Amino acid sequence: MDMNWLLVALVVIGYLLGAVPFGVVVSKAMGLPDPRTVGSKNVGFTNVLRVSGKKAGILTLVGDMGKGWVMGFAATQLLQDEWTILLVALAPFLGHLFSPFLGFSGGKGVATALGSVLGVAPLIGLILLLAWLGAVALWRYSSGGALTAFGLFPLIAALVHPTVSFVLFSVVVSGLIVVKHKGNIGRLWNGTESKIGQKKT
Repeated sequence: MDMNWLLVALVVIGYLLGAVPFGVVVSKAMGLPDPRTVGSKNVGFTNVLRVSGKKAGILTLVGDMGKGWVMGFAATQLLQDEWTILLVALAPFLGHLFSPFLGFSGGKGVATALGSVLGVAPLIGLILLLAWLGAVALWRYSSGGALTAFGLFPLIAALVHPTVSFVLFSVVVSGLIVVKHKGNIGRLWNGTESKIGQKKT
């Protein structure tokens, strides 16, 4: 296959795979409430965990991370240019944020972004995952963990993998995650953000 067509195919597949809302799929398969109608009405791991329990939450997390990892890893095996690899890795993240299956809305992208980074740069992905888990363990705020990890992402990228393409990738991903967490930032500032393990009222 011509490399240009391969790139287009991978981007389209990545976007459509990323657009699959695993929180909705898992909840429907398990006969649980649609996460779009309960709690924070977000389709991601945190809301599913809060309203439907650990099993559904973990399955959602694995699904959302997995779709990012699959495309990121596939890109590293099939492509050579870093710009094109990162474009493919970005596709599932954008699909998750702007899913055509959800009227071009979606989740906040943290798990899918982590998966994509793990696929293309495992060491940096592991650092981000540990930063997220560490911050969540310390403060019990999932959003705080996400903002901590991806707030550090551009700095980590500049130190560990200082190419223009990868640093730009880190800035785009982190910027979109911060924008998606705008409401959470306000609640964290006001002290009204729900903690992990706390039921949404």
